Amino acid sequence: MSAAPPPSAPEAPLLFGCDFSSAPGPRKPVVVALGRRAGSVVRLGEVLRFPTLGGFGDWLAAPGDWLGGFDLPFGLPRELVEALGWPRDWPACMDHYAALPREAIRATFAAFCAARPVGGKFAHRRTDGPAGSSPSMKWVNPPVAFMLHAGVPLLRAAGAHLVGVEPPAPHARKVALEAYPGLLAREVLGRRSYKSDDRAKQTPDRLIARKDLLAALETGAGPAGPLGIGLRLQLRPSQHDALVADASGDTLDAVLCLLQAAWGDRARAAAVPDFGLPPDVDRLEGWIVTADATK
Repeated sequence: MSAAPPPSAPEAPLLFGCDFSSAPGPRKPVVVALGRRAGSVVRLGEVLRFPTLGGFGDWLAAPGDWLGGFDLPFGLPRELVEALGWPRDWPACMDHYAALPREAIRATFAAFCAARPVGGKFAHRRTDGPAGSSPSMKWVNPPVAFMLHAGVPLLRAAGAHLVGVEPPAPHARKVALEAYPGLLAREVLGRRSYKSDDRAKQTPDRLIARKDLLAALETGAGPAGPLGIGLRLQLRPSQHDALVADASGDTLDAVLCLLQAAWGDRARAAAVPDFGLPPDVDRLEGWIVTADATK
């Protein structure tokens, strides 16, 4: 009598990184990089593009388990919320914020900044310092305030658990982490730019920077040694070439967010609470995954 075959290992959970746009279109879609993690190796799979927020929202809401890293803020600075007299409870604050038209958001935030001294116009979240991220109230270059306004309602409607702003939910089926590709890119490139939406600025120097960044991601080590994220990206040659060729950097940014999601997945697998976020996160503001709270 032949022995029964050994049980197959469970498939690694679906991971993805999302380069988000608050006003996507055919030329600037929402880009999603799918992948799987096996130990310290993250294998890039399919890349999806969504030219509408509705289409992206439908994909998020479809049945299935996932863990995604999203390049959009999950919360506003506490200082701003308190100054405006908005609800200090995150769900109520997001309900209030989502109900405002963008014109009202722009006018409100502009008035807040106008009343403040030069050099301190914007209020910041605590994560902005260690992550090097733009304030989530900024409405232009980049319009992250509108990314929050458009993106968080989609995640909530999809039934996702937003880590860092909602109470821990160890058994959540859909998990959203706030990611920021610039955090990982700067570890390799410093202040070198690797992307631009302006064709006139899609220079050979930026092409070389994308190649250098990908080389570091694939080997797991940059100019200063092993990457702090402790993960290595696995690509097919055609995927490597496509990432280098995308001078906008949108696909590469989605891949960087995928790696940050994989870092959170590894923390979850090791039973680290809250996917590795600091234990004292302000749940009104949220936190960018992989940002070091000690910096």
